[in-house]
Amino acid sequence: MTAENLPAEMIPIRYLAHGRAGDKGDRLNISVIAFDDKHFGHLKAHVTEELCLQAFALDPPGSVTRYVLPKIGAMNFVLEGALGGGVNVNLKLDRHGKTLGYVLLDMKIPAPDGWIDRHDFPPALPGV
Repeated sequence: MTAENLPAEMIPIRYLAHGRAGDKGDRLNISVIAFDDKHFGHLKAHVTEELCLQAFALDPPGSVTRYVLPKIGAMNFVLEGALGGGVNVNLKLDRHGKTLGYVLLDMKIPAPDGWIDRHDFPPALPGV
């Protein structure tokens, strides 16, 4: 088997992006923000509404809409009907946007071309 025949390495979205999330009523909002602009096109191609639906397949939302914000290297996903009526009426533990955002960031996508050779990784935090 040659290198060309090997499946692409799969990596979590969190290796290429960070996120912000929130909730209001029964609506969940998750932003995926590229660490580096060079990876935004790759993220845009692979982090889709369909992938977001897969991430929440065990408790699917009513709908998912993706908004692409290329000038800031980000995407915003709005999930309607994702919180079982809202965090205050839902009996499931910790159904807040801030915790559910990590569900999407942990989904795996193919690594960008050259990922293995370059050993890209999330940038280190200043002072760490």
